[in-house]
Amino acid sequence: MENSQPPHVNDSHTSQQHAHTFSMVDPSAYAQPQPPPQPNYVQPRHAALEEPDEEQLSSEEEEEEEEEEEAIDPAIVKDMEQLQRQIPGFRNHYRLIKRIGEGTFSTVYKAEDLLYDNYDNSWDFELEDHKWEAPPIKTRHNNRPYTKRQPKFVAIKKIYVTSSPQRILNELELLHDLRGCEAVCPLITAFRYTDQVLAVLPYFRHTDFRDYFRHMTMRDTSMYLRLLFIALENVHEHHILHRDIKPTNFLYNPKTQRGVLVDFGLAEREGVDGKPCVCHERPERRRERIESSLAANSGRTQLGYPEHDTRPSRRANRAGTRGFRAPEVLFKCTEQTTKLDIWSAGVILLTIMSKRFPFFNSSDDVDALIEISTIFGTREMKKAGLLHGCVLETTLPTIGTNGFTLEKIILWSTCRTEGGSDGKGDPLNEEELLAVDFLKRCMTLDPSKRLSAKEALQHDFLRLGLPQAETDEELNLVQPPAHSFDA
Repeated sequence: MENSQPPHVNDSHTSQQHAHTFSMVDPSAYAQPQPPPQPNYVQPRHAALEEPDEEQLSSEEEEEEEEEEEAIDPAIVKDMEQLQRQIPGFRNHYRLIKRIGEGTFSTVYKAEDLLYDNYDNSWDFELEDHKWEAPPIKTRHNNRPYTKRQPKFVAIKKIYVTSSPQRILNELELLHDLRGCEAVCPLITAFRYTDQVLAVLPYFRHTDFRDYFRHMTMRDTSMYLRLLFIALENVHEHHILHRDIKPTNFLYNPKTQRGVLVDFGLAEREGVDGKPCVCHERPERRRERIESSLAANSGRTQLGYPEHDTRPSRRANRAGTRGFRAPEVLFKCTEQTTKLDIWSAGVILLTIMSKRFPFFNSSDDVDALIEISTIFGTREMKKAGLLHGCVLETTLPTIGTNGFTLEKIILWSTCRTEGGSDGKGDPLNEEELLAVDFLKRCMTLDPSKRLSAKEALQHDFLRLGLPQAETDEELNLVQPPAHSFDA
């Protein structure tokens, strides 16, 4: 007989004194979770967004119904049935609909929250979009109006038992610390039953990045990245590295122009490694190290590595998705900062402007370094390697010394030319040049020279489409006061 006790609540749901918890205990012992603060899915700062009309809302409801009617792989259905059987009381509170994501450490399901109306749902951003509706119809059996209840959905993340308990706890703690942050997915609750750990998150209606990125204008791109950098600013203010910034982890809805950052499975607090790296030393001290190194005094270029290398191996966090990892991650920097997320966001912008996804498609770290070297050239990549105490050497003839400008990379990728005296070219327009300038500042090889998320939000590219009066007002807030130099 199934336990009717809900996995994350008790019978005191009417009380206003809630305890937001993600302790790993039996679900029957769970207390009503404290409602997270105001919704994190917010409109971008000072952006005038159009509210969806009635036709759009009804079409979205039809899409939800069509999704439920879609044929689902029998293996996935079996997995969902097994999950619902394993956890007592699960069926009384959630109805799994389909699998919407799968990764190395977890699987995410879309589910209907059957007891949605029993809780304080102030986290639900869709409540803000409530519009006037026609009076409910009356049934022919009685005069009481009947209103069809729209289902409320959540995303249930099943974390694999093979994941480290410390990794699971770390993800839940970081989500708890980031509650109330703009454009960051909030944690509704989490619970454990035996070795099964589940996190309940809001379901965010979004569109697959591959379906719209080739059709984005520069203003669409500016809106997309503005929301992403708002999320990054909030995450970085808490000294947290996301480590896995990529399009599939930033859920975006082009229709409503809303976005939210998800998946903190690889995130960590800044400075947890605690091992010094030469990139944080003074330039003079770093220069002394290079000049006294064996490679600098050998008199010849030493390619490869000793067959019996007795040097201790360098250990550093290399977590992330291939193609989006920053150079300092590939060079195994032991003092990585939040700037690695800025590089990954720059790769997203390069993907949009070049209309190629994925832009980088390396199979390992060496291939990734070669791809980056092809663009930036060996001269700059060698400097970047020395920043982290690494020597980069290559004999590949296809990698030039100087590399190519990002403008040329974008023009070549989109089959365009700068044009000559005949005026038949298709050069980058002003908005695209502004985007390239922003891209250069995000994809600087030296992490100390990259923009921070806060600085990025002040860049003119992320202000495209904003009302001029509001833009001027923000500029006045960041400009230093004028000083008088009268004698």
